[in-house]
Amino acid sequence: MSRLPLPTEAEVAILGVLWRRGPCTVRQVLEQMEPGTGYTTVLKLMQIMTEKHLVVRDEAARSHVYKAAVPQAQTLRWLAGHLLDRAFDGSAKKLLVAALSARPASAADLAQMRRLIRQARPGPGNKS
Repeated sequence: MSRLPLPTEAEVAILGVLWRRGPCTVRQVLEQMEPGTGYTTVLKLMQIMTEKHLVVRDEAARSHVYKAAVPQAQTLRWLAGHLLDRAFDGSAKKLLVAALSARPASAADLAQMRRLIRQARPGPGNKS
């Protein structure tokens, strides 16, 4: 994943459709995009994404079907790690503080964050 180029904002939007819906044609992706987005724009982006190995294209049918090359969780970890290094000097604390300051988190989200922090906390048998 680290060798793949970073997806642009538009590419992340397309990946989001593919992660939610599974394999799709260009037309199916277009239906999920912002109004005013053109078919040829989505087609060109998906062709570029194929070249960048962000999506895989199945050419067996008349309408090509695209799917995300990498699972959502893996891509999000990679993007978060890149952002962490680039904008937050590698500090997870700074990233979390900025994220929680930017938008409120739900009680369920906060509970999940607490669980993850407890699991990541150094302790006996958990080296840091």
